[in-house]
Amino acid sequence: MAVAKKSPKEARRAKVIEVLNKARAMELYAITQYMNQHYGLDDMDYGELARDMKLIAIDEMRHAEQFAERIKELGGEPTTDLADTVKRGQDVRTIYPFDENLEDDTIDAYNQFLQVCRDNGDTVSVKLFETIIDEEQAHYNHFGNVAGHIASLGDTYLSKIAGTSASTGASTKGFVLGTGE
Repeated sequence: MAVAKKSPKEARRAKVIEVLNKARAMELYAITQYMNQHYGLDDMDYGELARDMKLIAIDEMRHAEQFAERIKELGGEPTTDLADTVKRGQDVRTIYPFDENLEDDTIDAYNQFLQVCRDNGDTVSVKLFETIIDEEQAHYNHFGNVAGHIASLGDTYLSKIAGTSASTGASTKGFVLGTGE
């Protein structure tokens, strides 16, 4: 029995779906990692840090959904797999350099995925990656800033945050979208 050969258009679409699913798996991992860190930071009584971590996880949820919607538009099946294993029990001093590196790797990968989409003629997915890369850059900057504060100010910085509220209120806008009404 002969296997039907994909048309050039179908082959290009399959390559785009593949990178969109890789990106979705990365987002699903980030959601789970950041929510795990949110719970840990809240348990350590660093409410402000926990709140921001949750808001960033909400951004990642939105990204995962955007990738899934695009995959479905292209006729694919969105993955439910995580790109990596969640690191549990991280100390507050290790979380932010870890996450800064994670976001840096994500930005690098998404730029490569964007190029795959461009090379395969999918400008809609290119625009999606451009928008999400901008938001991942905001996360990278935030994690780098907090890591820098912890490195330079140490316990003074952490004591200022100890006992702050982790409440995100009724907002589900996330970290990036939460600044405007």
